[in-house]
Amino acid sequence: MAALTPRAVFVTRETDYELLIARHATRGQARFFLESRGQGLAAVEARHERFHAVLAQARAAVPGEWRQALVRRADLDRFLFAGDDVVVAVGQDGLIANVAKYLGEQPVIGVNPAPDLYDGVLARNPVERLPRLLPASVAGDVAIERRTMVQAVIDGTERLFALNEIFVGHRSHQSARYRIEAGSEAEEHSSSGLIVASGTGATGWARSISEATRLDLSLGPDERAVGYWVREPFPSVATATRLRAGKLTDSDLVVTSRMNEGGVIFADGIEQDFLGFGWGRQVRIAPADRALHLVTG
Repeated sequence: MAALTPRAVFVTRETDYELLIARHATRGQARFFLESRGQGLAAVEARHERFHAVLAQARAAVPGEWRQALVRRADLDRFLFAGDDVVVAVGQDGLIANVAKYLGEQPVIGVNPAPDLYDGVLARNPVERLPRLLPASVAGDVAIERRTMVQAVIDGTERLFALNEIFVGHRSHQSARYRIEAGSEAEEHSSSGLIVASGTGATGWARSISEATRLDLSLGPDERAVGYWVREPFPSVATATRLRAGKLTDSDLVVTSRMNEGGVIFADGIEQDFLGFGWGRQVRIAPADRALHLVTG
């Protein structure tokens, strides 16, 4: 049997215009909704058209003998990636975080469709580079950043991966009760929850927490280490606040739930895609045994 030709898998998410149409059913109703609030549809449509022009250019860059697939962010959990796929994420940096958890060692090329609107920390490639990057990725002739990911294992069975961070706490972000163990230290906590972040995630949500608390940790994006930060720990007769932040390399952070209802664990800010964390459940969080293979050029 002949070997299959390479496949480029394009990952996208809905544009703001598409989300407006999905909500309001027609373009006219969407325009009325915005104009009744002193806003216009023209700029939203222009961004939509610009995005699809970039996507079309990206897909036209695929060598003619290759296969192609297109998958939306909402369908990632149902899409079967092959080990030899080249993944092209066209959109903001968060899209790369969304797809990373479903991959193994496939190279990921992030394409920034609007450099004047998006920072492009991960999606750093202009679409014009694709004709060179696609075949070079298959040949192994590209620069790759292997970015550390975070892994959470719940009760030894369920597993959750994140490129940026994993949140453990209450779904309403109100007081969460749990036991935390870091190395040889342990204590009972009441807090707004905690996050465990990679070096990639340390520039996002974790950064805002560390700046507010002045608990800074040095984490490189390719360093096999993760950091944890506890949000607003509350001291009481039954709870302590010594374990507020730390860096994990060779040991897991172990968290045991003390919540009868509302306890959740979710990854990369996707709150609706959570695992329940009720009383007695235990999660072990550490650097993952997989990494994002990000093509940098």
